[in-house]
Amino acid sequence: MAETMTGRPEAYTAAQRSEKARFRDMYTREHATTAKVLAAYPQHKAGLKAHERSSSAHQIAWTFVVEEALILKALRNEDFVGGGFPQAPESWDAVIAAFHAQHDEILDLLRDSTNPDLEGTTRFYTGPKQIGEYPLAEFLTFMLHDQIHHRGQLSVYLRLAGAKVPSIYGPSADEPWN
Repeated sequence: MAETMTGRPEAYTAAQRSEKARFRDMYTREHATTAKVLAAYPQHKAGLKAHERSSSAHQIAWTFVVEEALILKALRNEDFVGGGFPQAPESWDAVIAAFHAQHDEILDLLRDSTNPDLEGTTRFYTGPKQIGEYPLAEFLTFMLHDQIHHRGQLSVYLRLAGAKVPSIYGPSADEPWN
C-alpha cells in the first residue's frame, strides 16, 4: 500500500476521518511551522515595519496569539465578539510564550471525542460593523488560514530584518533541502 505525503496509507482517505481530526492535523503542522518562523525572527528587530502603515513584526506575532485565543474560545463555545482584543505584552519573549501557552489546550479540545465533525456555530465579524454566525469548522479553518497569511508577512520581515528564512512548505534560499 503506497503512502501519501502525510505518511498515511493511500487507502486511508480524508473522507474516513472526522472533520475535527483533519483540522487537528492541519493545526498541528501549521502551528509548528509558525513557531519555526517566530523562532527565526530576531527579537531586537521586533519593531520593524515594512511600511509606516504596516504592522510591526511584534504586532504580527501577537496576531498569532489572538487567532489561537479565538480558536480556543470557539472550541469552548465561548462568546468573544465585542470585547476587543487584548493588547500585546511589551517583550518579544512574552509574545512567544503566549503563542505556545494555548497550543496544548487547543490540541486537548481537538482530541476530545465529542463533536467530531465540529458542528455548531460561533459568532464573528462577517463584514464591516456586522456580526453573524459562522459554522464552527469553517471559522476554525478561517483562523488558521489567516495565521498562515500573517506568517507569510512575517517571513518577508525576516528577510528585511537580515535573518534567515526557514523552510516553510519547501526549501528556502536559507534552508535548502539538498
